[in-house]
Amino acid sequence: MRASYEPVAVPPAASWQHRVLRETSFDFFWHFHPEVELTLITRGSGTRIVGERIESYRPGDLALIGPHVPHAFVSTPGTAGQEAILVQFRRDFLGAELFAAPEFAGVADLLDASAALVEATPEVAGRLAGLAALAPAARTVALLDLLSVLADGPVRTLTDPGARHQWTPAARQRMEAVCAYLQANVVTDIRLDSVAQVAHLTPVALSRFFRRAMGRTMTAYVTELRVAAACQLLRDTDLAISEVATRCGYGNLSNFNRRFRSVAGCSPREYRRALADASQPNRSTGNAVSSLVEDDPTVLRQ
Repeated sequence: MRASYEPVAVPPAASWQHRVLRETSFDFFWHFHPEVELTLITRGSGTRIVGERIESYRPGDLALIGPHVPHAFVSTPGTAGQEAILVQFRRDFLGAELFAAPEFAGVADLLDASAALVEATPEVAGRLAGLAALAPAARTVALLDLLSVLADGPVRTLTDPGARHQWTPAARQRMEAVCAYLQANVVTDIRLDSVAQVAHLTPVALSRFFRRAMGRTMTAYVTELRVAAACQLLRDTDLAISEVATRCGYGNLSNFNRRFRSVAGCSPREYRRALADASQPNRSTGNAVSSLVEDDPTVLRQ
């Protein structure tokens, strides 16, 4: 799927942009730009799609998205109000050699991650929010300091920097329509012929087109969307797992458990237990999720 190019409007007399984005909802818009982007979610929840990685997002999530990496944020249907703080800058906005300096080696490694989820402590969130109140020079120095702080914290890569898709504008528009339909109907019984009507293709042609564009079948894509929604509910609510399954489009609990494990690498119960253990740092954890996180080679540690 070819993403849309989104021009970033840098304010006059500035070399980078800081803004607060407030919308009733975040609708599917698959796009890229040559700027590095920091996106801190401050209100709302939904699904974050970066390259070929699909995950849920919630307040406090801070994503770093590299130049030309396609991405989209899609709010959960029925939720009211979405807000995010965005910082966008070109890697060479202060000169091509700045991040080549040894003092900024850690920041350069962070930016080379292409796309990553970084830790947004209350201090980091406060710094991001406070950038707007600073004078231009002080704001830029504060951004460099913030990038240095983020580079020293835990970082989890989100996508393969080599993943790129080249498609015509017509193909992009078709895929945007399909993905928007799937997102809006993710908890329902999605029929291939209904999606094919949205794409103006036969079911067979749609299946072939979707797999070529997204690198996965439509069934696998919908499963990832549903599991992302389930992770959000398991993390943010005390709903019974059977209720989570129902709300995410699975009427059969065994099928839900099987699909969840195929994506997350553990059962829903293990996932929730891992979250509870992680909130109590003095407790030793031996569950599947903790082991996966600790051994994950995509987690960069200083």
